[in-house]
Amino acid sequence: MSLPACIAIDGPAASGKSTIGNQIAEKIGYLYFDTGVMYRAITWMAWQRDASYDDEAVVTGLAESVLIDVRPPSVEDGRDYDVLVEGKDITWEIRQPEVDANVSVVSAYRGVRAALTAQQRRIGQRGQVVMVGRDIGTVVLPEAELKIYLDASPEVRARRRYEERLERGEEADLEMILENMRRRDKIDSTREVAPLRAAEDAVVIDTDDLTIEEVVAEIERLIRQFE
Repeated sequence: MSLPACIAIDGPAASGKSTIGNQIAEKIGYLYFDTGVMYRAITWMAWQRDASYDDEAVVTGLAESVLIDVRPPSVEDGRDYDVLVEGKDITWEIRQPEVDANVSVVSAYRGVRAALTAQQRRIGQRGQVVMVGRDIGTVVLPEAELKIYLDASPEVRARRRYEERLERGEEADLEMILENMRRRDKIDSTREVAPLRAAEDAVVIDTDDLTIEEVVAEIERLIRQFE
């Protein structure tokens, strides 16, 4: 079977990109790479260093200087990969509400996106990768042979994120999650640099009423068209 060299999966927060991208990668033996962890890592670093998220110069400097590594999972605790910053495992730290609330501000900065996009492109151009994010099909890998855009309503996505946190034993406030989700959607879709949108040649899949298995099956069908 001749597979697409790169598969780009985009969409808003909690639309199912990570879970579905990971499953597709496992099924076809590709690298799974969720580019959002890079922006989360920079946001986490700014938080830990008491840097203002509004200080574009400082945040951009972090993105240009820090080494972020993503590796296969070393711990069986539900993670899909290890996220390391300066050798420190921050896989779950970057999922904290403080990061959720501010990652869109950080990811909107031109310098941050330029620094991290270059790293993402190098990975993608090696091929055999399922790359997940918000601007993969439009900016990072516009040459990707298969582009998927997963969508869902804010209410459905907030409920998913809420249930994820409860399953991990964390405290969660559904209304706060929904508020942050709507705020993040607005920032992501209206930012000047690489706004969230479906590529013109992307296949758009609304996941509101679909199970993960149904979405995976649909993407597998699209992949088989490359045979």
